Amino acid sequence: MSVVIPVCNEQDNVLPLAREIHAALEGRYRYETIFVDDGSTDGTAEAVRAARRAGMPEIRLIRHSVRSGQSAAVATGVREARAPWIATLDGDGQNDPGDIPNLLDAARTAASPRLRLVMGNRTTRRDTWLRRLSSRVANGVRGWMLKDGTPDTGCGIKVFDRAVFMDMPRFNHMHRFMPALYQREGYEVVSVPVNHRERTRGKSKYGLHNRLWVGIVDLFGVMWLIRRASPRIRIDEDA
Repeated sequence: MSVVIPVCNEQDNVLPLAREIHAALEGRYRYETIFVDDGSTDGTAEAVRAARRAGMPEIRLIRHSVRSGQSAAVATGVREARAPWIATLDGDGQNDPGDIPNLLDAARTAASPRLRLVMGNRTTRRDTWLRRLSSRVANGVRGWMLKDGTPDTGCGIKVFDRAVFMDMPRFNHMHRFMPALYQREGYEVVSVPVNHRERTRGKSKYGLHNRLWVGIVDLFGVMWLIRRASPRIRIDEDA
């Protein structure tokens, strides 16, 4: 498994998060941890290197020369990943790495072979009232318009099939629409309750404008992609 964490100016969160991932996965899975530094202007990259030197050789660092956005950072990490299953976490420490095994087990033990994305569902949010409100509105609008059956599409912790992701269209903010995009490809999605924590270090990169309004605008592009999806074609090779 490859754990991909997009980070931008999160130098104080890197080491605690790396240690939690290590504690949750070491000895249970073969895994790598990929931090994608999205144009940070602080000591994020050096913090990742320090974490690797602190007894966690599974850590890899990939850097963007300029800030490109969370979706681009996730896409870079997935492209460079070596494992067929990907887990993603936000870099702010609010997702709990201890939830990764539950999501991975749900993916691996699924009765349906079409299940390729397991989403976290933050049933108890540890955010400000404004962030909770904007997320509730955005999730409600997305669910109504896309009918993806996912209560928390903005949750950063998820486990998914790398090969399916690599075939999907790329665009800014696509990480918010992964359930609908996986369903567009003909696959199933389930949600699993996960822990959510308060941010205790660093500053949020999101506000009302880039969390709510931008996401609503992107909805129309995703709806167009769904309508224009090609039918799934089965290919059989003649031996």
